[in-house]
Amino acid sequence: MKKLVGVIRIFVGILFMISGFIKLNDPVGFSFKLQEYFSPDVLNIEFLSPFALGLAILLVIVELVLGVALIIGYYKKPTMWLLLLMILFFTFLTFYSAYFNKVTDCGCFGDALPLTPWQSFSKDVVLLILILFLFFNLKYIQPFFSNFGRSIVIFATFIGCLSFGYYVLMHLPVFDFRAYKIGVNIQKGMAIPEDAEKAVFDYHWKFDVNGSEKIITTQGEYPSSEGKFLGVETEVVSQGYVPPIHDFTIEKEGENYTEDFLNTPNLIIIIAYDINKTEWNGWPVIKELTNEALKNGYTVIGLTSSGENEVNDLKEKQNINFDFYFTDATVLKTIIRSNPGILKLNNGTILQKKHWIDAKEIDLEVLPSAKSTLNFDLKNRLDSISRYDQLYRPLLQESDPDKREKLALELGIAKEDYTGDLWKKQRMIDTSNLKIIKTILDNYGYPGKSLVGEPTNLIALEVIQHNPIQIEEYLDLFKKAAAQGEIPMTQVAALEDKYLMQQHKEQLYGTQAQITAANGFFIWPIKNPEMVNKRRAAAGFTNTIEEYAADLMGDKSGYKALKLSDIKTL
Repeated sequence: MKKLVGVIRIFVGILFMISGFIKLNDPVGFSFKLQEYFSPDVLNIEFLSPFALGLAILLVIVELVLGVALIIGYYKKPTMWLLLLMILFFTFLTFYSAYFNKVTDCGCFGDALPLTPWQSFSKDVVLLILILFLFFNLKYIQPFFSNFGRSIVIFATFIGCLSFGYYVLMHLPVFDFRAYKIGVNIQKGMAIPEDAEKAVFDYHWKFDVNGSEKIITTQGEYPSSEGKFLGVETEVVSQGYVPPIHDFTIEKEGENYTEDFLNTPNLIIIIAYDINKTEWNGWPVIKELTNEALKNGYTVIGLTSSGENEVNDLKEKQNINFDFYFTDATVLKTIIRSNPGILKLNNGTILQKKHWIDAKEIDLEVLPSAKSTLNFDLKNRLDSISRYDQLYRPLLQESDPDKREKLALELGIAKEDYTGDLWKKQRMIDTSNLKIIKTILDNYGYPGKSLVGEPTNLIALEVIQHNPIQIEEYLDLFKKAAAQGEIPMTQVAALEDKYLMQQHKEQLYGTQAQITAANGFFIWPIKNPEMVNKRRAAAGFTNTIEEYAADLMGDKSGYKALKLSDIKTL
């Protein structure tokens, strides 16, 4: 019996130590799991969520210390009572999540060993039996060391746990068991092999046959049955192959940029899963890092699940010099346990992952694309202008009052700002922005990508575009900037065409079209239309005038070269 108790005691103690250490390695991750348990859909004790991190650290330290105490025989009776209470608590949690299918992974062993709810419950039942066996055979547990020696071991364990927990909180988990660890290529992690196992579903079709309900189960095909169809329920029989990374996306304004950025070399990503919960003292450090990265030629973006209003507030308060894109909060929490946190990628491969405290450890070499002349003060001014330049324009395109109100709320615009004469409000902003841009153009010349980076290099052009009367004054300046590679020639070509059309002259590149009630869309007359495709290609357009017209007006419309004299008849 002594030998059996000794073996079980060592086994249970080591299991508690391993489980506690894995969670102590990632207390932030365990706190996310506790928040999941506290949520209204599970235990409905959401008032504990703000204390999740503190509770997570306390629980894992107690779990690890109890494992050590059991092995060395420290205060046997209190130790066994605490072990019993803890395993009863965990057994209840795992049974609840398994039976009601509330939490798909208990987090018992963190990300190192994900367990299904029923696996977690079975594990806890076995542990409960073993702990009860030890509880009723307490007299056979023989302590190691002297009383003083055992106290020293427990004290050292406690101090070691506190020190290790503090370190990983101030930095990142020492051991990374997640799908986004250093060295992983995100694209490869999302790939599904051709021979991968497919998911299998059972479809339970319900029919009303002569007043009684009849259920027919198939694996997809619609069954032949008499009676009235009532509905169908789907049941997962087999999950099939799920790639390690299956929910990573980068989006902005309805467009998906995932593939673009995963194919970008020398990419720095700043992650803030929730800007409202971010550590604000980290952003000056982030700003210093990203400014240096931009100067050294890196592409820098931010990923967040927060709304545009929170993003704009952060950018204004911290003078952030990069754009944010949307990614699901759960994904961002999984990628890095810091808010904000830093990733360095090259063509989708994670090279470095750092807490904001360790920002100086990010390696930033000077790339061939380095922009040592970047003026961040000027960039901040232009970015601020851009936000106001687009303040009302999305709302002006929405005529339905309810949809406009919904869009305004999404953009974080107050009620007094999305009612009334929006065109008048936008024109006032355009006038104010124009004064600032004219001052910048007169003092700096055109603020191109070597001075303010991309896409900030387009802002001055956009402001002039919204004030068409100024195009003639600055068109030559824009052409010069395009010739120097500071802005895309396609943008200047479109602006020149717009100016020529306003002067009732023939355009050069065919970018401008108009619409009439009787004749629909038509391409504004082009000078020497037989040469337009050569001019378009030289300017950097990738499609011909015929392809552009088809995209604009439909494949069947076709491009028709008009003359200025034809316009009067349309």
